Amino acid sequence: MYICMYIRSARSKPADSKNMYIFKQMLIRVCSSALLFFDQQQRAKNRMSEKACCHGPGYATPLDAMRSGPREKLLYTVTIQPNLDEPHGDYLSTIDVDPDSPTYCQIIHRTFSNRKGNELHHSGWNACSSCYYVDKNAKSVPKRNRLILPSLNSDFIYVLDVATDPRKPEIIKTIDGDVLKSHNVTAPHTTHCLANGNIMISVMGDAQGYAKGDFILFDSDFNCVGTWTKGDRKALCGYDFWYQPYYDVMVSSEWGAPNKFRRGWKEEDLDDKTQYGFRLNFYKWSTQTLYQTVDLGLEGAAPLEVRFMHDPKRPDGYVGCGLNAKVFYFKKRTNSDEFDVKKVIDIPNKLVDTGSGTASEMGGMISDIIISLDDRFLYVNCWRHGDLRQYDITKPDEPKLISRVWLGGAICSDLPNVIVKEDKELTERPPPRYIKGRRLEGGPQMMQLSLDGKRLYVSSSLYSPWDKQFYPSMVSAGGHVCLIDIDVVNGGMTLNEDFFVDFGKEPYGPSLPHEMRYPGGDCTSDIWLANDS
Repeated sequence: MYICMYIRSARSKPADSKNMYIFKQMLIRVCSSALLFFDQQQRAKNRMSEKACCHGPGYATPLDAMRSGPREKLLYTVTIQPNLDEPHGDYLSTIDVDPDSPTYCQIIHRTFSNRKGNELHHSGWNACSSCYYVDKNAKSVPKRNRLILPSLNSDFIYVLDVATDPRKPEIIKTIDGDVLKSHNVTAPHTTHCLANGNIMISVMGDAQGYAKGDFILFDSDFNCVGTWTKGDRKALCGYDFWYQPYYDVMVSSEWGAPNKFRRGWKEEDLDDKTQYGFRLNFYKWSTQTLYQTVDLGLEGAAPLEVRFMHDPKRPDGYVGCGLNAKVFYFKKRTNSDEFDVKKVIDIPNKLVDTGSGTASEMGGMISDIIISLDDRFLYVNCWRHGDLRQYDITKPDEPKLISRVWLGGAICSDLPNVIVKEDKELTERPPPRYIKGRRLEGGPQMMQLSLDGKRLYVSSSLYSPWDKQFYPSMVSAGGHVCLIDIDVVNGGMTLNEDFFVDFGKEPYGPSLPHEMRYPGGDCTSDIWLANDS
């Protein structure tokens, strides 16, 4: 204030001398520049405040989520009722994971579908971090307040309100399976929200249950918009997908025809490559057209979960291939839209006699992969072999195995009828794993990593027809969710012996937990968009 008064005084009084005049003029310029600087700073703060008050859900960047995101307190877990005669059907379990809560480690609410035979599987949001940046002239700001649960077997889609009472989600809309069939698609799987407010769900079949790779769109009110893919070229099969708009690309993976996988696994299903998945499919995001398909061969049979790196300016990612336990790395070529794909993790099959008297190859069954938000660690499950693996991916095309934990599996040392004839990794069979006196039946399946990367939640159920085929003891006893503590500094995993959620004593019989979500977003549902403004 005194500087400004001096400036006004200097402007109003004649100069005492030439030197004094020059000094005062210099002072005027300096002070004027300072005032201009402070004014610009204030304007910038106002713009930031304006932007902050109207941003959408989630976080500006993956690292922002990792550093600033709160610790998870609730875990929404898709839960399957294997008894197809039980009328309450599949449900969403709300698990309390707040260690300071009196109901820690307990299922505090169950949202029943009240329909038999749905086979709820994955879930997704109506809005996520891809909706974070909002135009200041937008009429409304997106909110993450709806959880979408598609059904693999019935083709129904359930929309849940998770905002009114996050501890007690409620079904507010049911989309009949006939809606999908009217667009000649079935078996909805992965849900991702889009920045334009629409919701996109991958599908795996046509109306007759044969293989078809496509995507179905819904608007923000959950009215069906139609299918997404344009042009004559279509993927043979469908499953998971992830988009990276900075490079104008989306990648999708393949499982198989609903007519095939719904009845359980049969090795001869691989004979028809039009009805079972072996490929990665790359689409132009802007034109919604398929432009590159990469056949991964028999090693890459059933490429399932696919992830781009979280950094929206990274042109690379991974896909886990289920049956033969391989992980492939894909990366966009420089100055080209094409992607190169190569195998970077090769988990050898084991030669095992499971009691039939004949030994056959047992693949690890990679059914999930997850990347930490800083793109430093990759986690890979082996549902059949029973181990969970942590890789350092600071050199992404050369993942380095740094830690393993055993969480059950099909070769445990206490299984009397199992004989491992050949194992290229182990010299002895792993012992069974117990937590709080309960033997872990099944193997490590779906994973969800905390935003800070320090806690990895692991469920046990893959898909109930396959659970019944490979792990009938888990179906009888019920599945579980356990917790792995992560050393984010040096790498390393340790089973948390104090955390265990048992689905064996549920109100309507043992049930099977599959995918898990946090109310505020997580490491597999949120996709970030590059922002250069």
